[in-house]
Amino acid sequence: MLDVLKNIKIVVFDLDGTLLADNGTIGEETKALIKKLKDFDVRFTFATGRLHSAITYMAEDLNLKVPLVSLDGSLIKSYPEGKTLFESFVKIRHVKKAVNYVKQYTLNVALCHADAIYYTEENYIITQLMEKFGAKYEQVENYEDYYDKTLEISIAGDNKNFMKYIWERMSFPYSLGLRSSYFKSHRHDNIYYVEIRKKNASKGSGTLRLLKYLKIRPHEAAVVGDWYNDISLFKTKAFKVALANAVPEIKRMADLITERSNNEDGTAEFLEKVLKAKRG
Repeated sequence: MLDVLKNIKIVVFDLDGTLLADNGTIGEETKALIKKLKDFDVRFTFATGRLHSAITYMAEDLNLKVPLVSLDGSLIKSYPEGKTLFESFVKIRHVKKAVNYVKQYTLNVALCHADAIYYTEENYIITQLMEKFGAKYEQVENYEDYYDKTLEISIAGDNKNFMKYIWERMSFPYSLGLRSSYFKSHRHDNIYYVEIRKKNASKGSGTLRLLKYLKIRPHEAAVVGDWYNDISLFKTKAFKVALANAVPEIKRMADLITERSNNEDGTAEFLEKVLKAKRG
C-alpha cells in the first residue's frame, strides 16, 4: 500500500459525511496535512452534490487551485478563475416530464442550475428537505422559464413507492439519456430523493474528466467518500478510501477504511498515511 500512496498526485474528497463533520467544519488536522502534502505536489479538490457557488468558500479556506466537481458531476468549474470546463444540461422534455410526475403524485421538486436552485411556492418544503447545503435558493412563479439550463432535477418525498415509481420512469428504458438515482436521506427520517441528471454526469465520470484535464492517471488519484452517491467514485481505478461512518456498500468497495469517522477528522487519518509514504 505504501507504494500506491507514494504515487498519489491528487485527492478527491466528498464533502458531507466525509471531509466535513456533521457541524459543517473541516478538521484542523486535515487542514494542516493538506498544507504539508502540497509541498509534495499533491493536489486536492471536491466531488460533491452541492452547487459550485456553495463550495468555493471551502476551496478558499484550503487554498485549493484545482477545478471543482459539483452537482454530482454535472458541472466542472475552475477555481478561483470560474471557468466552466464541463456542464451537462438535462433536456427540456425530460425536465417537463419529471415536473409533471411530481404534480401528479404531490411530491416536491426543484431545478438545480449552476448558481441557484429554483422552486415554486407549492414546493417550498423542498428547501428544508434538500441536502445541498450552502446553496442559493430562489422562489419563482413557475418552472416554465427555468426548464432550460437545468443541470439536475431534485425530487424529495416521504412516499417511498411513489418515489421509486418516478425513479423507474425517469430511467432506462422509459427515459433515455438520463442518470437517475434513488436514495434515502442522510439526515431526514423517512425522506427519499430522486436526482436526475444526464447520463454522462456522475461524481465518477466528473472526476475522470477532471483527471484527464489535469493529465493525471486514475491510479494516481485517491477518492474519499461515505455515502451511496459516492458509488460512481468508487467504481473508478483510483485508490478508494471509506470513512468509518460510511455505508456498507462503500466499505465493500474501499481499498482502505479509516478507524475514525467524519466527526473525528477521519480524513486526517488517511492523509497522515499519504504523508508518511511521501516522506519514505
